[in-house]
Amino acid sequence: RLLPMRSRVHGRPLPEVHIVDMREELKAGNRSMFSRPLHQAIEQRLLRKEQTVLLLNRRGYATFVMCRSCGYVIRCPHCDISLTYHLSSRALRCHYCGYAERERDVCPDCASEHIRHFGAGTQRVEEELARLFPGIRVIRMDVDTTAEKGSHEKWLTMFRNRQADVLLGTQMVAKGLDFPNVTLVGVITADTVLNLPDFRSAEKTFQLLTQVAGRAGRHELSGEVFVQTYAPDHYSIVCAGRHDYAGFVREELPLRRLRGYPPFWKLILITLAHEQPAQLIRFAEKLAVRLKELAADAGCPPGRAGAEFGIDILGPVASPIPRIKDRYRFQ
Repeated sequence: RLLPMRSRVHGRPLPEVHIVDMREELKAGNRSMFSRPLHQAIEQRLLRKEQTVLLLNRRGYATFVMCRSCGYVIRCPHCDISLTYHLSSRALRCHYCGYAERERDVCPDCASEHIRHFGAGTQRVEEELARLFPGIRVIRMDVDTTAEKGSHEKWLTMFRNRQADVLLGTQMVAKGLDFPNVTLVGVITADTVLNLPDFRSAEKTFQLLTQVAGRAGRHELSGEVFVQTYAPDHYSIVCAGRHDYAGFVREELPLRRLRGYPPFWKLILITLAHEQPAQLIRFAEKLAVRLKELAADAGCPPGRAGAEFGIDILGPVASPIPRIKDRYRFQ
């Protein structure tokens, strides 16, 4: 059953949340990754010697590298995914299998020199902060900076001791941190999880925004949160902005029921992987046929459209990432 916590620790007020429409920022000519309100808020915290937490759920410098002449995107040779550019090592890396290669000066497909970085990762935000706020002290926490043993504790202790103005990171900075001097939280892009092919994407977005908003104003100083988004009207973002769990559930549950998703239906995902795609597809199809036979024998016909009992077998289809580490994947 639902166990609500209706008040914050010590009766502290929840932080005020501002939803910033990045489409309007673009229309106003602001092409920076920081909206004007967030830029101003960071400036104020620096003047007041207060601290800021910035969330961007994407590591690296650029999310993909593309040739502007022919449209070629540099991909991992072992996985069906684009490589991420990392500035510090000047390398392109796969975040699934670990493959890395040196930065390219020309397109491997058409030999053009018009090869550019697209999308923003935590390294790029760190660079932009240094450019916009000279002298700012930034601690970046992501998989790249916390790989060494004890590094988590080292960075958080430094931040607690006020040896940095900004803690910038992926979702590891969203949960469980309690710093008295943090009065500002900024979410660089709230849409990164929202657009994933996952029926829980709205729920995960609501959770992440709620969690990171809770880092601001936990002690005597009041907190403020700026959420930058290209989907300011999406119910998960609107409800997170109001700290409204009940409102989010009222929007989400009817959609789950309509589409036959948990908690109304149980969902089982079977993923098959093999080096030979033809063999994989043959086996996946045989498995789907056998599962349908077993369901029929057990008296559980297909029943997604409102039947009390029923088993639907969906697929087989290629997984969202069809190949990882040279193994093809079907589900």
